[in-house]
Amino acid sequence: MCKKQLKIFLNDFDEVPYKVLNFLVAEINYGGRVTDYIDGRLIFCIISRYFVPEVLTDDFYFSDTKNYRSIPAGSQADYVAYIKQLPLNPQPEAFGMHENAQITTDTKATRDMLETVLSL
Repeated sequence: MCKKQLKIFLNDFDEVPYKVLNFLVAEINYGGRVTDYIDGRLIFCIISRYFVPEVLTDDFYFSDTKNYRSIPAGSQADYVAYIKQLPLNPQPEAFGMHENAQITTDTKATRDMLETVLSL
């Protein structure tokens, strides 16, 4: 749905309505499925890093370490080549999060796994 809405807004408007796109994607399309208000805020923060005018410039960086960036416009093969060189398991910086988010995620996964083993 987001892809279709994005296509409509890009084709029907002279200027890209970034605020509208942020709201549609973060609050309605994805946010409508989230029941926890803090998770909803997180989705909005993540989406708002991607739907900005600067993303259309060459070498716009999505992270401070500059591992994730907007590449110059090119062919589909150029984009596929760039995506293939990205890490298979992205770091938290790919989503605008602090590196401690990975520690929290790993701790929860370990705890869940141990609880499952103990329940067996």
